[in-house]
Amino acid sequence: MSREKLLFIITGVVIGGLAVLLVALGNPGNMGFCIACFLRDTTGALGLHRAAAVQYARPELIGLVLGAAISAFAGKEFRSRGGSSPLVRFVLGAFMMVGALVFLGCPLRDILRIGGGDLNAVVGLVGFIAGVLSGVFFLKKGFNLGAARTEKGTAAVGGYILPAAVILVLIALVTSFSFNPDAGGPLFFSKEAPGSLHAPLLIALGAGLLVGFLSQKIRLCLSGGFRDFFLIRETGLLMSYGFILLTVLLLNLYLGKFNLGFANQPIAHSNHIFNFLGLFLVGQSAVLLGGCPLRQLVLGSEGDMDAAVSVLGMIFGAAFAHNLMLAASAKGVPFFGEVAAIVGIVIVSLIGWAYREVDG
Repeated sequence: MSREKLLFIITGVVIGGLAVLLVALGNPGNMGFCIACFLRDTTGALGLHRAAAVQYARPELIGLVLGAAISAFAGKEFRSRGGSSPLVRFVLGAFMMVGALVFLGCPLRDILRIGGGDLNAVVGLVGFIAGVLSGVFFLKKGFNLGAARTEKGTAAVGGYILPAAVILVLIALVTSFSFNPDAGGPLFFSKEAPGSLHAPLLIALGAGLLVGFLSQKIRLCLSGGFRDFFLIRETGLLMSYGFILLTVLLLNLYLGKFNLGFANQPIAHSNHIFNFLGLFLVGQSAVLLGGCPLRQLVLGSEGDMDAAVSVLGMIFGAAFAHNLMLAASAKGVPFFGEVAAIVGIVIVSLIGWAYREVDG
């Protein structure tokens, strides 16, 4: 077995094991690691939305960014670059988050939900693969957001903004700093689930550091895995996700946490049409952006300012979805959440068509 394949397997086993551990230590069910959920909760913690049940600055998210940055610096891969249609990437990031909140999870959480027996997530995975195929169609038609440029001198400071921002959030979280203790802020904390459910801070932070480090090393991304398989029959990334699924499945069976079925799944709904369409929108957006929510965070951590703008788009999407009550819940998908998912698919498709490189 090659060293590269071994690293894919180790990464999958480690992430799967950490995801189950984090749930055992306090995270919500089947949410040991969910980039969309963690961004949503952190967006609420910053007061950008006021959905009281989803406000907590997730240390796993902070650790992931810092771990990926450490890995990039250690491997001499940190490079400040940007300028590839940032506003379009912001819009795509926002719709990717809307799709994730209609489904209730990112692609990584989809795999974790399947490993816990949630069959709604299987429907979501089919939708995600269909969305990736839609994105691949546009790639084959010449979709291109343009080339980024490497920044030098003072302009290179932009590549450090995302890691610096999460360090500030970490300081606020650790010190419980507040401008107004009576009113709250700059961080807000949920007093009810799922935002009130979390693993101990240091363990969550350490798990995030390790996941970020490994994810940067192997360029972990589920949309990239399916994209590479469909385009060039490369299976390395899919192998890593396969071992995440296998590890989570075995540990859930061992711990008696496996619950096969559609009903009574943690933080999930059984609206199959929008489980499919929600992750369809995520997969489609991810291919056009060059990576799923996890990959965008990792890229932003290694100096990619375009990916950082996509992350800002996801934060905006989370605030937008909860402030306008578009996000799904265990009760189902609100009517305007359904509308938002469909509108998102139409707009993302139009972007995919408009940004083709046409000869002549």
